[in-house]
Amino acid sequence: MSKLKDIHFEVSERKILLRIFDVISVLLSLYLVGIVFKFNYFNISMTNFYWTIVLGIYLNFIGSVFEMYNLQVASNQFQVIKSIILTSSITVLLYLLTPVYTPLLPTNRLQIVIFYIAVFVALFFWRMLYARFFASSRFAKKVILICDKEQLKELVHALESADPHYRVLGFVNSDSANIKANDSLKVKKIDINNLEEFVKNNSISEVVIASQKTDGITVDLYNQLIHLLENGYIIREYTQVYENLTHRIPVQYVSRDFYRYFPFSRSNQNHFYLVMVRFFEIIFSITGLLVGLLILPLILIGNVIGNRGKLFYTQERVGKNGKTFNILKYRTMVNNAEKEGAVFATTNDSRATPFGKIMRKSRMDEMPQFINILKGDMAVIGPRPERPIFVNEIAEVMPFYETRHVIKPGLTGWAQVNYSYGETIDDSLIKLQYDLYYIKHRSIFLDVNIIFKTLSTVLLYRGQ
Repeated sequence: MSKLKDIHFEVSERKILLRIFDVISVLLSLYLVGIVFKFNYFNISMTNFYWTIVLGIYLNFIGSVFEMYNLQVASNQFQVIKSIILTSSITVLLYLLTPVYTPLLPTNRLQIVIFYIAVFVALFFWRMLYARFFASSRFAKKVILICDKEQLKELVHALESADPHYRVLGFVNSDSANIKANDSLKVKKIDINNLEEFVKNNSISEVVIASQKTDGITVDLYNQLIHLLENGYIIREYTQVYENLTHRIPVQYVSRDFYRYFPFSRSNQNHFYLVMVRFFEIIFSITGLLVGLLILPLILIGNVIGNRGKLFYTQERVGKNGKTFNILKYRTMVNNAEKEGAVFATTNDSRATPFGKIMRKSRMDEMPQFINILKGDMAVIGPRPERPIFVNEIAEVMPFYETRHVIKPGLTGWAQVNYSYGETIDDSLIKLQYDLYYIKHRSIFLDVNIIFKTLSTVLLYRGQ
């Protein structure tokens, strides 16, 4: 290989880098503060080394809630500052309030201020360094596409919008019937005969094959791909890349061969996993209902003033295996909101009452669904249950839509924490992609990830 490939980070490697150096930067800052200011609150030694472990766990946990490890946020110097302030504040507060696992509260209040400043400054300077240097184009992953010309714009947009460090530099047109280049994108058309040379001269990290026409993969192109593979270059299929980057299943590209790309997660049939999930759902639901009872007086007052009508309402939804059930919610819309027929709920829906908007933003309107969870109609995590009329409508244009019903619908889900309301059929397609990803990759790790993202949505008041 005549030229070394540029350094680049995979998505998972970037997140690991962020988590490790968040902890290292904070511990280094506290160590230096201890030397300079004779800071006795956080002394690192062999006898109290577990303090550093607890601080690292708190930092990673709180950081996950406030999107410190969202690569889109981490790459933006302005967006990440808000996450740093929230993460630093909550981490320090939690650390100070758990003296069983952490040092006893200092008698000198100035030390508390120094502790907070040390944590904040460490995170701030490290994250500014990351956004300025590691998130720069120098560390971007450079790829080329082998695809049909008419697909190019959509494919490039899907990949680059999913990962800010992903750069499509060129493409090979695999559609022999359409050989004109696409000038609307800054993506260079590569001649098949110059493919190897382009890859080596531009430090390409991988070649992504997205062509749906097998006749476009000619013998010459195939041989060049083999040579690249032999020289250590990565060649991947588009649906695999798309799934890894977006955490969605690209059903629009796999057509009738869908089930070749969609092996169901073994967790869906794992009895131990299902029993443990059900156990925690019951505990979670009872806790949620108890919290709901505590704030019920406030909700009743808000309903009388802002809603002026019934507090609860039920609606038929489609559950597991296509069976319908009645979902229970706090009412957030005006009376007779659907007098002209069923329509999708939308962002800033004009039918929502003043108090209903507050409950939607805070997700309080969904608290009665803990009763549905206890009854077994719903789970805590899963695809959101849809109304039968919309299921029938969407299933007519999306053959795989009813695949969502192989598991119980959920109070929250992968689609809910990654996307807003499905206001149109196109929105429903995107949410379907997220739901199918969850069904395919269902696991304890993904469940915990969804819980973190849900907490972030509630705490940052980003409900719809």
